[in-house]
Amino acid sequence: MAARDRSGRRAPASHRPPTSPTWPSGPVAISTGTVEVVRAPDDPTGVTVLVNGVPSSHLDLVDPTRLSFEYMQQMAAVVDRLMPREPLAVVHLGAAGCAMARYVHATRPASRQIAIELDATLPELVRAWFDLPRAPALRIRAGDARSELATLPDASADIVIRDVFAGDSTPEHVTTLEFTADVARVLRPGGLYVANCADRPPLARARAETATLAAVFADVAVIAEPGQLRGRRYGNLVLAGTNDPALLRSADLDRALRSLPAPSRLLRDADVVAFVGSAQPILDAAPQPAAAASAAARSKAAPPSEDAALR
Repeated sequence: MAARDRSGRRAPASHRPPTSPTWPSGPVAISTGTVEVVRAPDDPTGVTVLVNGVPSSHLDLVDPTRLSFEYMQQMAAVVDRLMPREPLAVVHLGAAGCAMARYVHATRPASRQIAIELDATLPELVRAWFDLPRAPALRIRAGDARSELATLPDASADIVIRDVFAGDSTPEHVTTLEFTADVARVLRPGGLYVANCADRPPLARARAETATLAAVFADVAVIAEPGQLRGRRYGNLVLAGTNDPALLRSADLDRALRSLPAPSRLLRDADVVAFVGSAQPILDAAPQPAAAASAAARSKAAPPSEDAALR
């Protein structure tokens, strides 16, 4: 029987069978460390991609709409409510196995997506291992998330999704007010920014990141399991920002989040204010003169990218 997504719709099948002779049997060296593909006996159609030993993506090779990571399920619930059934222009900051890009392609087949991955080798490997959408449906670019975002034109994306990690934390340069303002620049009017924020009690980083989004976007939400919001453990929170006054406020979104396998809570308005508390937006550190001059020289020397715009 064909797989179906969370709403009962028939899911498009992968063009590649759920086994591949090209998969490695252990860790493979990449530019920033290692990558490994792992299978579990109780998940015959799924694989987990480990980057430097950390689970970074889970892909169902038969049903791309099955997202196993809870924060990705939360992100998908929000993404599904932006211009339902219409194709989207999406920028993914952080790619790994491109699980979220596969989901968007399966649910919005005419979408145009760019995935930016720091590691220069990883995109080539995941292209070879998995049945990913091809350009122009999905372009994968190697580079630093913030630097590559800066090359994208104004108002060129409907959604920017940030899922960037170094170990178990998000690099600070993609959490700041200046970076978030650049995200807003790239978004079209009414566009959506969603970010995966991993934090541990007392959630100081998540509170400061939420304050940062609230300084840029008119409407901000925080999504997580209730236990995570109470600061009981390390885990993932999804932060969302938009200037669309209706997107994050539908009862349908509340129901969708409560109906997930791990029911989640949506904080808005006064709940967001209470969650932020006294936290302040995160600001860029002042660059040293030598570093600023070096960055300016690199910027002048860098040729324009042929796929800078989502077309």
